[in-house]
Amino acid sequence: MRAAGRILRSLAMAGLLALPAQVLPASAQGPESVAALAEKLSPAVVNIGTSRKVPGGSGVPFPDLPDGSPLEQFFDEHNPNNGLGEEQMQEARSLGSGFIISADGIVVTNNHVIEGAEEIEIYFTDGTRLPAKVVGSDDKTDLAVLKVDAGRDLPFVEFGDSDGAVVGDWVMAIGNPFGLGGSVTLGIVSARNRDIQSGPYDQFIQTDAAINQGNSGGPLFDMNGKVVGINTAIIARGGSSLGIGFAVPVNLARPVIDQLAQFGETRRGWLGVGIQEVSDDIAGSLGLTSTAGALVIDVTKGGPSEGQVLEGDIILEFDSKPIARMRDLPRVVAETEVGKAVPVKILRGGVERMLSITLGRLELGEQLIASNNATPTPTPAPEAVAVEPEAPPQGLPEIVGFDVAVLDEAKRAEFGIAPEENGIVVTSVKSGSDADQKGFIAGLIVTEVNQKEIATVDQLTELVGQAKEAGRPAVLFKVTDPTGSSRFIAVRLG
Repeated sequence: MRAAGRILRSLAMAGLLALPAQVLPASAQGPESVAALAEKLSPAVVNIGTSRKVPGGSGVPFPDLPDGSPLEQFFDEHNPNNGLGEEQMQEARSLGSGFIISADGIVVTNNHVIEGAEEIEIYFTDGTRLPAKVVGSDDKTDLAVLKVDAGRDLPFVEFGDSDGAVVGDWVMAIGNPFGLGGSVTLGIVSARNRDIQSGPYDQFIQTDAAINQGNSGGPLFDMNGKVVGINTAIIARGGSSLGIGFAVPVNLARPVIDQLAQFGETRRGWLGVGIQEVSDDIAGSLGLTSTAGALVIDVTKGGPSEGQVLEGDIILEFDSKPIARMRDLPRVVAETEVGKAVPVKILRGGVERMLSITLGRLELGEQLIASNNATPTPTPAPEAVAVEPEAPPQGLPEIVGFDVAVLDEAKRAEFGIAPEENGIVVTSVKSGSDADQKGFIAGLIVTEVNQKEIATVDQLTELVGQAKEAGRPAVLFKVTDPTGSSRFIAVRLG
């Protein structure tokens, strides 16, 4: 018996004797199938094919005979490239995705899917192929609205609430990767509010649901079958996804889509200010404990904020919405109705103030800005007065990392500074200093120190000294380059 037991144990260890398998509990299974949801939604997701003419090669390869050759006339008469010009046009085709949002054939996709297209065709899951026309497009959010006439009611999907799609929620993408046709992928919301520097309103949903070339313009669904995003961008190598995709949240996209469908164009609110981020150093230079808000660097002449907002103001709230980061402001302004009088909370000189500003329209504002830049208002040149040049104070390069001087005619000529620009000119920058690392260069004009205007080197020195005595970690300089473009730079004190 003992020998038999040893034999059985040996067979079991060798895998030659079947032992009772461990029974797994019934609850141990993978995620619930999305087959029914995919089947229901897929008919409303379409493939989009576009074509356009692009310059091709120089035609069919053909001998180029030297001038004067006795065969030149014969070869010219039989050259198949005759009449094509230097470059013949070739047809370029591309594929993308889209989805239907109304029974009458309104289709949403990405602007880059249809940009420059001369012909657009919609491919349905039942094999139908129909031409489509562009209703409107917007390059700032990379969205486009198309219209297709099918002669019948079409299946469509509905928008959900992208704010309700939180990190960890399941999402499903349907699209046309690599032109393969309708494909379904599943993943989760990996992150929210991603800024990938693709436009002024970046607030992407990041997902690990597989998105590849051809998925652009397709929908990202929640598990209720509602569209929460429009798949737009990927991080890729060689066109293949690396597992990170980005979708425009529908709460940002829907107002744009509604305007494109109704007007064929966008009608965004416009405040008429240029802004920059409140960095830690800028906050420290102004004695602030928070980096919230948007720092105003210029106010458009003739814009809605002229006469109310000043350069150097920090916008803290817009229409009762707090501005936690600089990039929040363009989005909330753009989403606000044109012509609305909006309460705006600003910080000026350490004191909070409330303003009421009636918004203009961004699209018209961009034209005004272009016009202002094209025809700058001439400023009379100051009368030539003999000024004793002020010497930079001893130690200034050690404190802030740069030297300055009064802006006289010699300095204007040396740095190419226009006659209408006034201030104190930077003459040299200490290599490796904080000022050097933050973009200070010789030829910049300093017009303000800690939001106070200056006209002399002594004023600049005094304000720097006051900041140092007050224990401020940095000093805020307003600088203008020779082209007239202004910005604020906070330089840490040495």
